[in-house]
This record gives sequence, structure tokens and C-alpha cells, in this order.
Amino acid sequence: MSTDTVPTDRPDDATAILRPELPGNASSANMTTTTTDAAPLRRGYGALWAKVPREFGFLILTMPIAIIGLVVLSTVFFTGLGLVTIFVGIFLMVASFYIARGFGTLELIRLRWAGRPEIRRPAWARDGREQGFWRSAFAPFIDGHYWLYLLHTLVINPIVSIVTWSITVAWTSVALAGTTGWIWQPFIPTGDRTFWLNEWLVDRFLPGNELTYDPVVGERILEVILGLVFLATLPFVFRGLTLLHDVVARGVLGAWRSEALEVEVAQLAASRGAAVQAEDASLRRLERDIHDGPQQRLVRLQMDLATIERRLEQDPGSAKALVGEAREQAREALDELRALSRGFAPPILQDRGLAAGLESLASRSPVPVIVEVDLADGLLPAPIERNAYFIAAELLTNAAKHAEATAIRLRVGTRDEGPAGHWVDVWVTDNGHGGAAPTPGHGLAGLDERVRGLRGMLVIDSPPGGPTTIGAHVPYVPLGASGTAAGTVPGVV
Repeated sequence: MSTDTVPTDRPDDATAILRPELPGNASSANMTTTTTDAAPLRRGYGALWAKVPREFGFLILTMPIAIIGLVVLSTVFFTGLGLVTIFVGIFLMVASFYIARGFGTLELIRLRWAGRPEIRRPAWARDGREQGFWRSAFAPFIDGHYWLYLLHTLVINPIVSIVTWSITVAWTSVALAGTTGWIWQPFIPTGDRTFWLNEWLVDRFLPGNELTYDPVVGERILEVILGLVFLATLPFVFRGLTLLHDVVARGVLGAWRSEALEVEVAQLAASRGAAVQAEDASLRRLERDIHDGPQQRLVRLQMDLATIERRLEQDPGSAKALVGEAREQAREALDELRALSRGFAPPILQDRGLAAGLESLASRSPVPVIVEVDLADGLLPAPIERNAYFIAAELLTNAAKHAEATAIRLRVGTRDEGPAGHWVDVWVTDNGHGGAAPTPGHGLAGLDERVRGLRGMLVIDSPPGGPTTIGAHVPYVPLGASGTAAGTVPGVV
């Protein structure tokens, strides 16, 4: 994982901490910055001509590659099929499956090079099918993709390639010969030629005409007209033929939609598991905090009240002093309970929103905190606000306790990544000694589980000597964008 701008110099105060830039894109695996090309895209007929060289290179090589694949694969596959009874044939058939996979992958690479959108490839190693020698050897027999790749290389691609290659050669030949024939044809002897296509067309469409002209000149003019027509339509033909290969490859060589659903289900299951673990850890910590804090004070308060009850008549002065201590114990217990209640839903967060909650959070920090809030997308769903608050609280607490920092910068913002969805980013930068890492059983590890439970990611950049930059990135659905504006894993609040 990477961040865009990480502070490199250790500042002396909060105003010197550099502002971390928000990443431009997010995925389940990493965070990277993407840039868009400001130059306008070429469109229309000119855009078709711009891709003609690549599409021609793709089409002209299609049939030679298809024939080579057919010859090599049919030799290995059918030889293996014939020798399958002596066991050697099985390994030849396995080799043929991998050869088919290689030619199919080459077709996908060539289509991408020709300018077609990338086709998602099958997940060959799913379910651990290619882990270990024997699994890798016999996986093709139970994987439908290998059989489809075999069918594509043996049957489909040779047939389609012969058709598209023939049309490509014929169309290109007519276009080039027609537009340039008037230059080189005068140097070729015509012999005793008696049939002229231009004369036949004139007699066909103008029967009984008495036109007198040189048939050789008429033939040259007709060839130029045909050449210009074929040349003008050349980009459309190349695009159509390339698109035909693309459609075939998407249907036969591409990954299945069911595989994407399997991956999504697995990710959701992992996210839910991480969320359950994070919530379980939070409950255990809350139980420990209640046991060590308010519960102990309430036990002492009960004991003080019992003592007061015994001394009230015999020693009123001593009882009065104990009443003051009991009142102080009750106040401290109440303060601790209020502090713990913020772990559920801080009242200021519910009443005034995330920005006010973060300001209140920063004001209670023992280390000076600069707060920057940029919620460009408006109101966030309540579960996202709560989780962003808790994440910020955990990061500020870690920085104050462990980083030995003298200044902290907290930045919370939202961004719209288009197809990638909406994201809320929580950045905390401190000028401490660095070296922060998600050690199992400690705060950052639990925070990482919490963020992953929200289908987000935690980015940590903390070199020795500091400074430390930690960013939590969580996806969400804006209010009003769907039927349920939750933006979190179902069941996680």
C-alpha cells in the first residue's frame, strides 16, 4: 500500500506537519494515485483511422497464429488421446491443455494490443487448483476454461481467422490496387484482353447506348472509384473484424460472471469475519474498562455508604466526611461512564455531526491537534460517521500514547471515485518517533480489522524516526443514493 504525499522532515510543531494528500483511487488490494489525460480524445472517423495500423497488424497475423496453434495442439492432443491407455497419453493431454491456454492468452494479449478493452482472464489458481505438482497436472480435466480454450484453438479460432484474414487481405488489396493502379498498370502488357468491366457495367445499366470512349481509361477510372470506396470503408471493416474476434474471445476465453460472484462472496465473508472479530475485541475491551473503572468505584461507593450508615448516629462528623468522599466517587464513576458511552455513540456526534465530534475529540487530546474536515459529499450515513469518529479517536489515542509526538494533524474528507464508488478518508499525521506497525493484539491491528470489516483499508507509513502517516479509507453509499444508505457490511454498525 502507498500514500501520495508522506511528510519527510520532522516538524517542530503542529503547523509544520505537511498535509497528506488523499489517494486518487482505491481497491481491495492497494491505494494508488491515478491521473487523467487532459488532452481530448479523438473521436469519429479519425479515431477509426488512428487504430487501423494496430487492427491490421492484429488481423494479418491472425490466421498464421491460428494455423500454428491448430497444427501444434492437434498433434499433441490427438497423440495423447491415442496413447491414453498407456498412461503417457494423459500427460500429453495435460500438455495440450496448457498449450491451448497459452494460445488463448496470446489472443487476449493481441486483442488488448489492438485497442480493445481488456478481457478479464479466468482465475486459474482458484480453490487451490494449481497448488502442487499433481493438482496443477490434473486441474485442466475438471476446469471448464481449459476445455473452452482447447475448443477455441482447435476449432473456433481457425474458422473465424480464415474468414477475417481473407476479408482483410481482399479489402486491403482492392483498396491499394484501385487507388494506385493508374500508376503501375500502364507498364503491364494487356495482351489481347477483350473483356472490360467498365464496358459491361455501362451496357448493363445503359442498354443500347452509343457512348464512345477508350475502355482502358474507363477501366482505370472505375478501378480508382472502387479503390477509394474500399479505402474509405477500410476502418469500418477492420473494426468489425476485430470486434468479431473480441466477441468470440469474451464468450470463450473470458472469466465467467459466476467466478466474480464467488470472489465477491468470499470478500464479503472475510469482511464480515473481520468485522465480527473487531466488534468482539471492542466488547471485550469495553468489559475490561467497565470492570477496572466504574465497577470498582461503585463497589467502593457501596462500601462507603455502608460505613456511613453505621457511623451516622455514633460519629456524625466522620460520616459527613465519608459522604463527601462518596459523592466524589459517584462523580468520578459518572465521568468514566460518560467517557465509555462515547464508545457507543457520542451525543455531540448525533446532535451536531462528524465535524463537531472531531473538534471535540481533538480538544480532549493531550497533544495539540489541527483538524481539517472536508465533507464535500454532504451528510454521511450514521454508521459511517460513527466508524470514522471511532477510527479517528483510536488513531489520536495511539499517537498521543505511543508516538511521543508534539503535534498531530487530523484530516477527514470524502471523495467520489466514479465507478469505484464514494470513499471517506481519515488521515492522521504526527511528528513522533515513528515505527508504528499493526502488531497482533495491539491497537493498530484491531483498527485494521475494524477497517477491513467495513470493506476498507488501512494505510500505514511510519519510518523509524518519523513522521507517521496513517490513513483509513472506507467505502460508503451516500444518503439517498440507494434504498439503504449504509455503506458498510450488512450487520456492521
